Amino acid sequence: MPGFLKMMDRDIAEDVVRELRNLWVHGTAGVGGNTLTLGETAFFVEIGMTESSRPLEEYQEIAGHVRAIDMVFDLVRSARPIEEMDLFRLHRALVSAGTDGGEGPAGAWKREPNGTYVHHGDEMTYYEFAAPEDVPCLMGQWISLLNRLWESTHSLSAAASAYATLHMALVLIHPFCDGNGRMARLVSNLPVLGAGFPPILIQRNHRDEYIHLLSAYKMAHGELDDGACLLPENEQLHEFVRFCRSSMHLSMAVVAGALERQKKRRLRKAGGAADAPVRNRFGARV
Repeated sequence: MPGFLKMMDRDIAEDVVRELRNLWVHGTAGVGGNTLTLGETAFFVEIGMTESSRPLEEYQEIAGHVRAIDMVFDLVRSARPIEEMDLFRLHRALVSAGTDGGEGPAGAWKREPNGTYVHHGDEMTYYEFAAPEDVPCLMGQWISLLNRLWESTHSLSAAASAYATLHMALVLIHPFCDGNGRMARLVSNLPVLGAGFPPILIQRNHRDEYIHLLSAYKMAHGELDDGACLLPENEQLHEFVRFCRSSMHLSMAVVAGALERQKKRRLRKAGGAADAPVRNRFGARV
């Protein structure tokens, strides 16, 4: 159980996990272009499919996120080092559609190059991610980094830095044929949750700033190969760390609300116990 849930009664903790999961799914899917509202997302997660004009693929994407988030909580509870196969299982749960145009199956490294156009001033520049042949080596470094950060992350500022570092590195490698942004927003929370904090949630209303920060780092860093430093520090990375730290406020507010609810419950119980009439062992009032 993540540390932020340990001071809560079981029902309150379950409510918090449910609310965080709904916000997490809605935010990360929305950043990727999913159009379901928070209400529609929560209804689908809690109740299931209903009549809707939304594309079926959007609901399938939400279901994939839910599966993967549940797996992340399981990994945190296991408290063991993360391995390559853990990432493959998460990716299969997340994308779940099988293959993508022959570029690679779900749950395996990409087979073909991939890239994206990045805004650079008034121009669009094509940025190519790490070559497929470099991915196993780079992701081996990334997994080692993840496990080191999981062991060394203890403070709130360190959690934001760990999330930003892992997120940015995974996006630069882009190791899968599909779902790389979703995977980055998912697995970068492992050391955050492992340190006892609620997950960092990138919300869709911050999508433009988020994409701008990723693009700025890509252009400042340049393309990756297996001989390059995985993630050199620069001002663009520091800006992304600050953005990730500010993105913690939403989940922290959810936890704060739950702790206040827990506090009121305990005060009521304490007050009720103090005001209760004293009875003898036969149940009669004394």
